[in-house]
Amino acid sequence: MTTDYTGMEERMVSLKKNERIDDLQRNHYKIIQDTDRFCFGMDAVLLSGFAKAKEGAKVLDLGTGTGIIPILMTAKTKAAHFTGLEIQADSADMALRSVKLNGLEEKIEIVTGDIKEAVSLFGAASFDVVTCNPPYMTEHHGLTNPKAPKAIARHELLCTLEDVISQSSRLLKPGGNLYMVHRPFRLADLIVLLRQYRLEPKRMKLVYPFVEKEPNMVLIEANRGGRARMSVEKPLIVYKEPGVYTDEIYEIYGY
Repeated sequence: MTTDYTGMEERMVSLKKNERIDDLQRNHYKIIQDTDRFCFGMDAVLLSGFAKAKEGAKVLDLGTGTGIIPILMTAKTKAAHFTGLEIQADSADMALRSVKLNGLEEKIEIVTGDIKEAVSLFGAASFDVVTCNPPYMTEHHGLTNPKAPKAIARHELLCTLEDVISQSSRLLKPGGNLYMVHRPFRLADLIVLLRQYRLEPKRMKLVYPFVEKEPNMVLIEANRGGRARMSVEKPLIVYKEPGVYTDEIYEIYGY
């Protein structure tokens, strides 16, 4: 069953069962999500705020899901064009409809395909910027259905961290930047793999849920062919107190 939704400027899109439209609080943009699948989280929003793209840049988002990072970065940067690559056809379809809903067809292209084949799809040295919010978990322990959309989004079932980094290295132009969000417990793996594939870590920010807690996210920028020097930025604290974001989080979200 589908229903029609008319958004800004009378753009018509169809909604399927369990789908909803969420307001992104940026440029009046909205996004379609499925409550039974994997909805975007704060990590994607923080990555869109951490990543940089110069005017005229071509940007690729690997594992774009429903297109949250390209849509937000369209509002936050002056990049010329965004491409989102997503292996799950249903998620890619939602991303396409969200692009249409926001009237961004000329700015964002959604491609259904495998991250492991990204260089074959787009060609080497094709992008100025690559972004990725990859699956964090390496183990299959506790998975009752490895084919479920949420499992694919959270666990390295269809691609590994090395797949993401090796493809990104080849996809980036010399001097291009990769931006990723991951979990601190994978930080050693992340830095080793980046250097293995000649992506030099340049900038890192740790994200803490509360000031007294351990970090639960890490944002990292790596440069293709860059020199060895990394800056560690001041930490990002999410909550002042339970249920109350810090000013920096409100700024990133656009409230």
